[in-house]
Amino acid sequence: MALLLAAIGLYGVMSTAVRERARDLGIRLALGATPELLRRNVLLSALAVTAAGVVVGLGGALVASRLLTSLLFGVGPTDPVTLAGVSGLLFVVALAAAYLPARWATRVDPMEALRAD
Repeated sequence: MALLLAAIGLYGVMSTAVRERARDLGIRLALGATPELLRRNVLLSALAVTAAGVVVGLGGALVASRLLTSLLFGVGPTDPVTLAGVSGLLFVVALAAAYLPARWATRVDPMEALRAD
C-alpha cells in the first residue's frame, strides 16, 4: 500500500512539474532539444526526488532500528540486502510513475507553449 501511495504521489508531483514547465519545455524544443533529452531530464528529476526520499527514509529507518527490532522476524533492521532491495524497488516504481509525465513533456507543442502567456 505504501508503494502504491509513493507511486501516486510521485506521479502527481512530476505531472504538476511538467505542466508548470510547459513553456520552458516548449522553448527547449523550439531551440532544438530532442524529445529524448526532455524525457531524460524529466526522468532524472524524478530520480533526484526519489533519491532524496530514499536517503531520508533510510536515515529514519536506521535511527528507528531499535524500535523495529522487536517487530522483525528472520531479518535484522539494518539488513543491507533488504534495504538495497526496497530502495531499488522504489526507484523502479518511481521511473514507472514518472514515465507518463515524461512522455507528455515530449509532446509539448512549442507554439502553444509560447502562446500560453
